[in-house]
Amino acid sequence: MKLALKIDVDTWRGTQQGVPRLVEILRRQRADASFLFSLGPDHTGRAIKRAFRPGFMKKVQRTSVVSHYGIKTLMYGTLLPGPDIGRRGADIMRATRDAGFETAIHCWDHVKWQDGVERANATWTEIEMRRAHERYVDIFGTEAPGHGAAGWQMNAHALRLTQRLGYRWASDCRGTHAFVPVWNGEVVACPQLPTSLPTLDELIGTDDLTPDNVHLHLLRLTAEARQDHVFTLHAELEGLKFGDTLERLLTGWREQGYELASLGKMRDALDPALLPRHEMIRGEIPGRAGLLMLQGEEFLSTWKEAA
Repeated sequence: MKLALKIDVDTWRGTQQGVPRLVEILRRQRADASFLFSLGPDHTGRAIKRAFRPGFMKKVQRTSVVSHYGIKTLMYGTLLPGPDIGRRGADIMRATRDAGFETAIHCWDHVKWQDGVERANATWTEIEMRRAHERYVDIFGTEAPGHGAAGWQMNAHALRLTQRLGYRWASDCRGTHAFVPVWNGEVVACPQLPTSLPTLDELIGTDDLTPDNVHLHLLRLTAEARQDHVFTLHAELEGLKFGDTLERLLTGWREQGYELASLGKMRDALDPALLPRHEMIRGEIPGRAGLLMLQGEEFLSTWKEAA
């Protein structure tokens, strides 16, 4: 069984401080992982608009956004100009690759994508994705193997582009197992490897879960559902204040018999022709505000049952 570690790097602080620490932890734990980088400007401060979204302030209070992201990061794009993460962090990104880890695309502008893509047209979507795609090539000298959408936010145009841009895998939604995505009857030939486990920021502060015991909850989930999993972590969280929590998780998963893998290694073990086809839908999940992309029902499952 594989448990893929998907590391979302949202900010300049996460790139500069969180990524090197995660590389150190992963190498010490002999764990593989995929680092998904934000490649354009850090405009984290513009996320203040989400304060009016139902459930957002509860999450902020639970996860102590200021302590994890820092005051300076929370001013980028508003009171301070947003640093260009790809330009300033290119050496860190290449060092991550040189340390043996898979690298891939998270986004160009994290806040712009997360807040805008749901209602965006084809032109807007392609501009954003191609900016990230081209910056990745500039940094690494090769095309990216995959894409993992910021905030698990996508639209039909973005799904099509995962195929057109030639990605071997995508991890743009929440779900239970690998599948080929279908949008309104249209099959997209880029396998989705969905995040199957809750994230630390969705759990901490609920049901008496803390950084000191949340690993036990996650380990119970993976002990009960013994299958391939994808766990999303964040350079700004596990790479900084939650590093000890991550170490306990990695030790526990290895003891449960999981191979701690990259998304690319998980994809290597799959035959897309044999994967089920599932609808992509929007819905809610506990601990996270707003709608995000989810793995829906198997395509034509009702018809199959009737047959």
